[in-house]
Amino acid sequence: MPLDEMPEETARYFQQLTDVKLRSLREPQWGIYIAESSKVIRRALDTGHTPHAFLMSEKWADDLSDVLYAHPNTPAYVGSEDELERVTGFHLHRGALAAMIRPEPVSVKGLVQNARRVAILEDIVDHTNVGAIFRSAAALNVDAVLVTPRCADPLYRRSIRVSMGTVFQVPWARMGQWPDALDILHEQGFTTAALALEEDSLTLTDLARRHPERLALVLGTEGHGLHPRTLQKTSHTVMIPMSNGVDSLNVAAASAVAFWETRPESA
Repeated sequence: MPLDEMPEETARYFQQLTDVKLRSLREPQWGIYIAESSKVIRRALDTGHTPHAFLMSEKWADDLSDVLYAHPNTPAYVGSEDELERVTGFHLHRGALAAMIRPEPVSVKGLVQNARRVAILEDIVDHTNVGAIFRSAAALNVDAVLVTPRCADPLYRRSIRVSMGTVFQVPWARMGQWPDALDILHEQGFTTAALALEEDSLTLTDLARRHPERLALVLGTEGHGLHPRTLQKTSHTVMIPMSNGVDSLNVAAASAVAFWETRPESA
């Protein structure tokens, strides 16, 4: 269908896509998220997520013809690249977007019930870092990701794109009261370890040698680090030893090192 036939209620999902603050508030309220690019759209659909509407350039309509055929009841709006830019506010290099219905939230307790490795993201507001951490989690056998109330949305468009769609593969949930929610993990038998440079911090190698059966790694922002109450409630603090005067790694890079070093023995 041409763009001028798109209802206003649907059009709002695709407008002002570059306004991060606005979109971060409204998309969860609307119950949708935006999948960008053919690859990400296909991964979302393969996971079982439901599309609300497609928006794409004429070029990409052919590439996604099989997807459109498989979802005949989902409206697809097609226009020129200039028309799409006027709607979205930016040039779509990847040429296709989908407004997807956001999955229902899941409980933290249910999510971690059978998990051996969990990552907890405390107040990480950079969507690029969130997406990169999810990609590492998917690659390095992390069973679930938990995000604190103020953490960036894993289903924000940039997080999804940086993760290469792996946010659809790794189960995740948003925690309630933080850091009190750590009690849920302790009750489930998890060792909790916060990545922080403290006087009594273990090295990651030391932690790995203890072979924790169930482990939750807590990652925080580079600027402020983890909250003091978080450090008090975790079982351990752990660090990655640095060389050449380097203080720390970017949180996404640190997550990959930590996930690999503490992977389950059978992984």
